Parts: sequence; structure tokens; C-alpha cells
Amino acid sequence: MLIASYNPQELGDTLIVVVAQDVENQAHTVRDNIARIYDAATEKTLGYNFLQISSILPEISGNGQVYLSEADVATLNAALEDAGFAGELVAETRSRFVVGYVKTATPHPDSDHLLVTDTVVDNDDSLQIVSGSPNMQADIKVVVAKVGAMMPNGLIIWPGELRGVESNGMICSGRELKLANAPQKPGALILPDDYVVGEDFDFERGQTIFKN
Repeated sequence: MLIASYNPQELGDTLIVVVAQDVENQAHTVRDNIARIYDAATEKTLGYNFLQISSILPEISGNGQVYLSEADVATLNAALEDAGFAGELVAETRSRFVVGYVKTATPHPDSDHLLVTDTVVDNDDSLQIVSGSPNMQADIKVVVAKVGAMMPNGLIIWPGELRGVESNGMICSGRELKLANAPQKPGALILPDDYVVGEDFDFERGQTIFKN
């Protein structure tokens, strides 16, 4: 997993790279304007802050999540190694927003409004996702934000539990995806049938779903 964000107006010339979920006890080491953030108990890397990223990636731009090419990630790894860190970053070659198919949607054992779905994503793999969408049902195509996805509002999707039931991902609404003209109320985005399960969700095409 690799999530990168760049917000020069708020954070200056800093690229934030997240590779694992935050933990309670974190530590950091700074070398050559690169900060490694890690789990103090296990030494597992949680992410890196590149404090003068324009000196490493001169063409970087954006205001929010940025998508790094394999060449960009190779350049970051070279900078990490030059600073004495491990070149451990792995490029993301696919989106974490995919077209899913809700195979089943059963009542949550401890809620009168949540449903536990078995949702097919890529390669016929299934995810258990708990949903509170009022229009949730079986036999629909939806947009799934998989674990490691960054939502348009900056929220990162992590594994979790809802009232004691594991949930791995999120079934999104048009509003949460910030699609043009999406209804500003709860409810899963139900995709037209010509969307292909397992394919990356095309945000550009998605802007035409809710036409005036």
C-alpha cells in the first residue's frame, strides 16, 4: 500500500507517504530532510515525510492525494537509500476504487439498520463490508473503496468493525465520491449494469452518472 498526498498551501513542500495504519505509540527518525515514521514497538514503517520534495521530484504538483508513477517511486527509494533508510516503497499500479457486486446483504446481528454484505471485487475475491446505506441490497453493482483508499475528503479506509462485525472497505455514495450532481443524502451509488465488476472505477465517467 502507498498513499501519497501533497498540500503545499497547508504543509509547505512536504510529500506525505502512508504505507500502514497509524498506531498509538509512534516514533520518528529524520535524516536529510526525510522523516521515517514507525511503530515504536515493532519498528514497522508507517510512512515517510519528504520535507523538501521538490528537490527530489521537481515536477510534483497538486493539492491533496497525488498518484506516483513507478519511476517516481524509484526516485523516492533512491533518496531513502541515500539517507540511510531502506528503499521499501512499492508503487501502486491499480486504483483502490473498484467496481463491486453485492452478492448478499444480510441483517447485522446487533443493529436494526446495518447490513453485512458479501461484495465481489477483483479476481472474484469477496470482501465483507458492513453498510448502513438505506438502499443497500443484493444483486447491485457499486463502487468499493478498498482498504488503503483515500476518499476525496482525505479519509483513509482501514479495516474496522461496526458493532462487533468486521468490515474491510466501504461501499460508496456518489456524494462521498464527490461526483457531479450527486444527491446530498445517504445512499450507495448503484451503478448501471454496463460497468464491469473488478475494473477500476472511472471517476471521469462517473461525473456523468447524475445528469441534470
